[in-house]
Amino acid sequence: MTDTQKFLSASQLAATNTTHFPDESAEYRTARNALLAEEIELRRHIERVAAERRALPPGGKVSHDFQFVSEEGPIQLSSLFGDKDTLMVYSMMYGPARKTPCPMCTSFLTAWNGIAINLRERCAILVTARSPIERLIEYQKQRGFDNLPFVSDMSGDYTRTYVNPKDEDVPGFSVFNRRDGTIRHFYSGEMSGGMADPGQDPRGAPDLDPLWLMLDFTPEGRGTDWYPKLD
Repeated sequence: MTDTQKFLSASQLAATNTTHFPDESAEYRTARNALLAEEIELRRHIERVAAERRALPPGGKVSHDFQFVSEEGPIQLSSLFGDKDTLMVYSMMYGPARKTPCPMCTSFLTAWNGIAINLRERCAILVTARSPIERLIEYQKQRGFDNLPFVSDMSGDYTRTYVNPKDEDVPGFSVFNRRDGTIRHFYSGEMSGGMADPGQDPRGAPDLDPLWLMLDFTPEGRGTDWYPKLD
C-alpha cells in the first residue's frame, strides 16, 4: 500500500457482504457481519505484526558454527541452510530424561511435516532435541516425518544459547538468516507461560500449530481439558 492509499474501515467492508444461508435469523446475520468486521481487523493486525517482525533490526551474529549430529554424522549449523538463506529450527521437548516425546511437540510436527514440502521451496527447516540421534531417527520414522530433517544437540550448546540457558526441557522456535556468509539470529518465540492471560493456556501468537486454529472455528472452541496424545 502506498502512502496515498487508505483502507476502508472494517465495518464498511463487512457491510458489502451479501452472503446469506438457509433459515438463518436476522439476529444471526447481524452478529455474523459484526464478527466479519472483527475478522477483517484481525487479518490487518496479523499483517501489521508480520511487517514489524520483518522490519526488526539485524539480530546478533551467531557466535560460532554450532555442531549437531545428523543420521549421517556430525554437521554444523551453517550446513543446515543448504542452498537457502533462512533456516527455521524447532527444538522439541524430547530430552534424554524424557521417556516419551512431548505430545504437543508431536502435534506441531505432524502439521509441519505436511507444509514442509512447500515451505522448503523458500527456506530450510529442521527439528532438534537433546536426545541421541538414534532415538530421534526412530521417532521420526515411527511418526512418518519424512519431510522434516532431525538433528541431535547432544552437547546442549545450541539449546543453552537459543532455547533455555538452564538446559531445561522446554520447546523453542528460532529463525536464522544468512547474508554474505554471515549468520544472524533473526527471531525466536519469546512468550513465556507467565505472559498468558488469566484462564488461558500458555502459547505464542500467531499459533504455530494449525490444530488450535481449526478448533477455534468449532462451537466448542479449544476447550480446557483436551490435548493431543501420542496414540
